[in-house]
Amino acid sequence: MMCGMIRRNRTTGELAYYRCWSPAPVPPATLVRVAGSRWRVEETFRAGKGLAGLDEHQVRRFTSWSRWVTLAMLAHAFLAVVRADEHARHPASDGLIPLTCNEIQRLFTAIVRPMCAVTHRLGWSAWRRRHQARARASHYRRQAANQT
Repeated sequence: MMCGMIRRNRTTGELAYYRCWSPAPVPPATLVRVAGSRWRVEETFRAGKGLAGLDEHQVRRFTSWSRWVTLAMLAHAFLAVVRADEHARHPASDGLIPLTCNEIQRLFTAIVRPMCAVTHRLGWSAWRRRHQARARASHYRRQAANQT
């Protein structure tokens, strides 16, 4: 079954058009959920490129490309699992945001290739996450004020 959807951006009013197909009729809520999952997929690819070097291989042969992509996906999965575990064990507290994949990658790199003391890196990470928590709270307050 072929159908189309139109999504309007709440802030800019810009329209996005989707063309959908399914072998059987599905409710509109399912189409909206599937269309919205596209952004998660794109964000995952973007994160894989930035964090795990998914796009840094020069393709010469399929074998080397598949090994590189497998290794990059494994590294990204490692970061995602550690992040999920940290979010489950330590929800946002003490004025810090939970660890992000970017922060886990920085800390992991700092531990593997220490250029300065680990305590310095951990202190820097806490300062950075505290600053991000303040910026996030300020952003949410400004958004809430603009919507009323």
